[in-house]
Amino acid sequence: MKNTITIDGIEYIKATEYTNSPIKIAILQRGWVVIGRYQEEDDMCVLTDAYVIRSWGTTKGLGELALEGKQENTKLDKTGTIRFHKLTSVGLIDCDTTKWNNL
Repeated sequence: MKNTITIDGIEYIKATEYTNSPIKIAILQRGWVVIGRYQEEDDMCVLTDAYVIRSWGTTKGLGELALEGKQENTKLDKTGTIRFHKLTSVGLIDCDTTKWNNL
């Protein structure tokens, strides 16, 4: 159950709801690859504390980022919150949260 409040017809979710969310890499249509704290809201997915992964900077692909965290040559662009429809997701990769504790 979410802690929410509705003001002028807009539902707001308590910020701490996302603080303990799992960190996931989302592979989206059109080549977007993003990372953040993952939640689902009906047919929408939400990444908070999100970044676009501009350059992986890995030798072993996205799995290396998921399991080992940001690498020396990884380039992340801060985006805040990203919302996308579930059907625009090509795939989700669970991350080792201890390696991404800066999110």
